[in-house]
Amino acid sequence: MTQLEMAEQSGKDANQKAIDDWLPITSSRNAKWWYAAFHNVTAMVGAGVLSLPYAMSELGWGPGSVIMILSWIITLYTLWQMVEMHEMVPGKRFDRYHELGQHAFGEKLGLWIVVPQQLTVEIGVNIVYMVTGGKSLKKFHETVCPSCSQIKTSYFIVIFASIHFVLSHLPNFNSISGVSLAAAVMSLSYSTIAWVASLEKGVQPNVDYSYKASSTSDGVFHFLSGLGEVAFAFAGHNVVLEIQATIPSTPEKPSKGPMWKGVILAYLVVAVCYFPVAMIGYWVFGNAVEDNILISLEKPAWLIATANMFVVVHVVGSYQIYAMPVFDMIETLLVKRLKFKPCFRLRFITRSLYVAFTMLVGIAVPFFGGLLGFFGGLAFAPTTYFLPCTMWLAICKPRRFSLSWIINWICIVFGVLLMVLSPIGGMRTLILSAKNYQFFS
Repeated sequence: MTQLEMAEQSGKDANQKAIDDWLPITSSRNAKWWYAAFHNVTAMVGAGVLSLPYAMSELGWGPGSVIMILSWIITLYTLWQMVEMHEMVPGKRFDRYHELGQHAFGEKLGLWIVVPQQLTVEIGVNIVYMVTGGKSLKKFHETVCPSCSQIKTSYFIVIFASIHFVLSHLPNFNSISGVSLAAAVMSLSYSTIAWVASLEKGVQPNVDYSYKASSTSDGVFHFLSGLGEVAFAFAGHNVVLEIQATIPSTPEKPSKGPMWKGVILAYLVVAVCYFPVAMIGYWVFGNAVEDNILISLEKPAWLIATANMFVVVHVVGSYQIYAMPVFDMIETLLVKRLKFKPCFRLRFITRSLYVAFTMLVGIAVPFFGGLLGFFGGLAFAPTTYFLPCTMWLAICKPRRFSLSWIINWICIVFGVLLMVLSPIGGMRTLILSAKNYQFFS
């Protein structure tokens, strides 16, 4: 290589490093293991936890308990796989989900398999969180001031979105760590309020645990929708590689050590949040439970108002955690492919447009339960339950019929069934909700 070629290569490398230092995922690599813990809690314990008693009412005691426990075990296993695969190639880090997909399935196929699903999850979550944030603000307003005049849900969604028009301009994962920590604490707090207040209320008179469907077909659709709601609740995998990318790594101390420590702590918090809310909420209200447990709990008013405010703070953090990889994809495309200059103005325009888009869709379709069931099945099941297993089989190639091979195929079958079946129930809920719904109500 001539000196001129070497100089050109050096210039390209410097330019590439400057771009990587600007992009949200790769710009900061000084996170500690506890950052990974609360980022994972914020990503995982979302608004989905509040719909778990409702999911239990659709699934029933036996199937509901089994699916909850199976989901917890399978998603912890697939999360471990992703943490392990982050630095599977010596000297290289797969900082983004689609980069790992490209390594497993090839440059083009990997992109086409992972990116549409990951974007569906992240944009879907952001839309659902717009709805959740707006509805929780509305519930807070109604609880604190029952005599006040009613305000449309869409106005509350706009108020919630206005927070994100400011927060979305924080440059990277580490810069939102304070927001994420507050969100993780809030998720533990409102989950505890949900099950403690349910316990305090006591089992309702005439509580009914039978399936609430009026016909067999209704029962099947409810069951499928419940599957999607459980899948939605276990969704942190879509941002796990991006979170791990913020942790420093050396050959002696790879990032998987601190990351796994953070994941274990996060999953213990997930268990403490999910199982009591799901089981106690269903035990107290039976099939009369609402699709958001806090709506079923009317009193004490101050406690329900507090819980709803906690939900708002939590979904503020969760929205940012899921939006950051989307910002990274958009900015990578604009800067690397379309050769835009990395600058604040580019970031300001793209991120503001994204927040506006999720706000408008959230205002147009605020069907909380149906959205959970539909998105939960369609995109969460693949990226959470079986894509990591498929990548593991493609990259590690375990021996056929070995324990690793069998476990991965069981997870893949379970995930494929979730993906195929649960959107059917969610879509039906959306169609039924749409019958008597006016846009921008």
